[in-house]
Amino acid sequence: MTWISIIIAGILTYFTRMTMIALVDRDFLGDKIKAVLEYVPSAVFPAIIFPAIFINDYGAFIEMSDPKIFGAIVAIIVGYFSKNIIATILSGLISYWFLIFVIFS
Repeated sequence: MTWISIIIAGILTYFTRMTMIALVDRDFLGDKIKAVLEYVPSAVFPAIIFPAIFINDYGAFIEMSDPKIFGAIVAIIVGYFSKNIIATILSGLISYWFLIFVIFS
């Protein structure tokens, strides 16, 4: 019963999101709506990333000495100067792993 519920929920979620992509004509949207929708990715990305950095598994804020914060700072600096997504992700991951496995171990 659980798997059936998961599959049905997945199908419903897929179709509700797909209808907006497939059925809505781009000319139907006005210029103001298009301009506002351009900001959606930059508004959603911090809402996904920041809780993963600053909140632990129990829902409490982490300490300032947590390696995730230092990795995020390195990634922000590299991303600001390089404007390259791959370089930003790799620099954040490598600095985080370096802190975990070399410094804090």
